[in-house]
Amino acid sequence: MTSTFLHVNFNVLDLDRSLEFYERALGLTELRRKEAPDGSFIIVFLSDGRSPYLLELTWLRDRKEPYNLGDNEIHLAVRVENKREAYQLHQNMGCICYENKDMDLYFIADPDGYWIEILDR
Repeated sequence: MTSTFLHVNFNVLDLDRSLEFYERALGLTELRRKEAPDGSFIIVFLSDGRSPYLLELTWLRDRKEPYNLGDNEIHLAVRVENKREAYQLHQNMGCICYENKDMDLYFIADPDGYWIEILDR
């Protein structure tokens, strides 16, 4: 058997806020969306425009409480073209949540607390 990575899903409380964050912080753009006929959910797929791998954001109308991310040991990793510029942007956004200077990497947190590891080329 073989398989191919397609996407990872993050459930979000405020879809518009999350879309704005991912576009500003990582340059991801909406590729497509699916909305439930009864308005109970919206699923949005974000793309980096280069790879086939997608980030799926799921908003559930009836969800009011923040999601329990446990110990938050699960994360998404991305490479950026210019890590200095990315770091400055993320610092200005106030979303850097952890740095490991020995490993030359850092993490940002999205509005729901999901961590994204930032690596350079």
